[in-house]
Amino acid sequence: MSTVHTSGWVGWGRFAGVIILVSGIFSGIQGLVALIGPNTYYVAAGGSLFLFNVAGWGWWNLIIGILLILTALALFTGAMWARVIAIVLAVLSAIVQMMLIPAQPWWAMIVIAMDVLIIYALTAHGEELRSTES
Repeated sequence: MSTVHTSGWVGWGRFAGVIILVSGIFSGIQGLVALIGPNTYYVAAGGSLFLFNVAGWGWWNLIIGILLILTALALFTGAMWARVIAIVLAVLSAIVQMMLIPAQPWWAMIVIAMDVLIIYALTAHGEELRSTES
């Protein structure tokens, strides 16, 4: 019987999985609402107007939501590929949120902070998450 030292960051790794799961659920719901809802989504920010094709945006959100849910479930098993995909998705999420700062500054900053926590937990302590599942 081998003893593996794990730190409190194992909990943060699981937290990252939960956040990714919740994000996937929200993305899926947003995608469904966009597909069922009106034809255009408008955001006015600082004198600029952003126009989105809601159908295309809805399909992307639905697909990304499903991928996030599957990644989160695999992350709970400690799969290395899930950690890599979760890190890539968190980096992409932070980049997208940087573009959304003019439209929703507080929300964008909160999501960026969560993405940084996810990236740190999975890069610095992700191996511990895998060792607790064995």
